[in-house]
Amino acid sequence: MNLIKYRGNDLYFENVSVKKIAKKNITPFYLYSFEQLEYNFNFFHKSFKSINPLICFAVKSNTNLFFLKKLKKLGSGADVVSIGELQLALKAGINAQKIVFSGVGKTKEELSYAVSKKILLINTESENEINEIIKIARSKKKIVTIGIRLNPNISAKTNKKISTGKKSDKFGISLDRCFKILKKNSNNKNIKIEGLSVHIGSQIKELAPFKKTLDVINKFLLKLKNEGITISYLDLGGGMGIPYSALETEFDLKKYANLVHAFNKNHKCKIIFEPGRYMSANTALLVSKVTYVKEIQDRNFVILDAAMNDLMRPALYGAKHDILPIQKDKKKFNRKIEFVGPICESTDKFITYNNYPRLKEGGYVCFTNVGAYGRSLSSNYNVRPLAAEIAINKKSYTIIRPRQKLKDLIK
Repeated sequence: MNLIKYRGNDLYFENVSVKKIAKKNITPFYLYSFEQLEYNFNFFHKSFKSINPLICFAVKSNTNLFFLKKLKKLGSGADVVSIGELQLALKAGINAQKIVFSGVGKTKEELSYAVSKKILLINTESENEINEIIKIARSKKKIVTIGIRLNPNISAKTNKKISTGKKSDKFGISLDRCFKILKKNSNNKNIKIEGLSVHIGSQIKELAPFKKTLDVINKFLLKLKNEGITISYLDLGGGMGIPYSALETEFDLKKYANLVHAFNKNHKCKIIFEPGRYMSANTALLVSKVTYVKEIQDRNFVILDAAMNDLMRPALYGAKHDILPIQKDKKKFNRKIEFVGPICESTDKFITYNNYPRLKEGGYVCFTNVGAYGRSLSSNYNVRPLAAEIAINKKSYTIIRPRQKLKDLIK
């Protein structure tokens, strides 16, 4: 994260003391930097400047309305996977012609709504879905522009729970099947297949899987060209990884941009990207209070008021988020410490350290890189209210989504 640093022993985010904000708000809460978001968007756009892509932020990674409004002002579109996300993107002011609708199980209601809003592309993932769109288009007497999501059967070398591009995954349509669908529907009066989409997984740290994907698409597009079939849009999805700790390397976005630029010289498609994590992960901290420090034989448990319902990724994926003390103590624990939450599940644990600065009960810590799949994956498990979301505003802060009230949760 670019904008967190210690001044003396106190942690600052942008130019604001995290401790001062923590003392005035109920923990846990998410704390955002829109300065970091703007930097991320501009860096992404500048890296791909030569191909001028349409950037469609993956709304599933962060569903905060203020967050989406900021992205809209920066020029972003949206990648949505439900009618709720589509309505949220439209409420944020994002132009319908900058919205793509992905997902394997879109209902008739969702498809009909998307057609009525005239979004840029519905990226279909089965022939069944295409047939449903044809029925809807016929009933509405419209021509609907769609894309087809390809399954290139490529391993993304990432966590198997977030791999989406192998033939055993539920996503997309095989190349052979896609070719047949394109030929079959080349003169269809109700749909225009103008796009191809591909997304092989998330948190990919190497260029090799993306290069393999581009090679597969290149051969497929040449095959289509020989049949007189042209594609206007190529949606390359997202999946670019970010470093979750200082020990991890950054994904080389500029090298990826060079690969895409060289690829598109031969095809001249309008390129679409769907970054989520890459755009939003490092924009937020999750601030939490230490409830207890519990000693057992081989370690100390630092029991926080943040739990797996507030940050699901560690329990769901085995993900690791660094935890920083809001105020550093020069003394350190002389044994292993494990950060855990209060929920009655053994999986409600976060990360283990050796030689960690001492913490006192009532002190504060924060999880880093939680702007993606943090608040958006939260739940009310154990009847716990959803955490507030707060954004830094110059030297102060603004609550951009209030903490859920317990009385509203149990009424």
